[in-house]
Amino acid sequence: MLRVTKDALRRGLERLLHTHDTPRRTALAYAVGVFWGFSPPLGLHTVLGLACAFAFNLNRVAVLLGIYSNLPWIIVPYYMLSTLAGAAILGADLPQGLLDELRGLLEKFSILEARRLGGRLMPLLWSYLLGSTLGALVISAVAYQTALVFIKAHRRRLDRSDREDPPVSGV
Repeated sequence: MLRVTKDALRRGLERLLHTHDTPRRTALAYAVGVFWGFSPPLGLHTVLGLACAFAFNLNRVAVLLGIYSNLPWIIVPYYMLSTLAGAAILGADLPQGLLDELRGLLEKFSILEARRLGGRLMPLLWSYLLGSTLGALVISAVAYQTALVFIKAHRRRLDRSDREDPPVSGV
């Protein structure tokens, strides 16, 4: 009885995680995760990534690894640079004294100060959306190619080790 339960649990987990994909689909799942990890809707990355994974039957583990590639110490510089790139593309000007206000907010954080700064950042909303979306597309394309190379190399190494190590027969 316990054996049947373990097998059923293992099959259920494999179905849920969807880990037996081709290298291309696994790399695609990782790239989808990277896209959502670097995309504009902050705070919704995991939900949106997993929704895509379930909708397109992608490897959930690879999607989550991609989402969490955007590490905490990368977030601020990435969104700042991508917003600046979006502003350059759109020809938007930065509000006067914005960098000083950001520096001041980091020194002494207060909700009132953050709300005031949020109002000053509103003109950069389209720059933020455009820049971070384009950045997410570029980073996810690079992630797809890189993941595909690594996955194929790993699978070749596994195939070689399977051929070199013949199965041990019982006595």
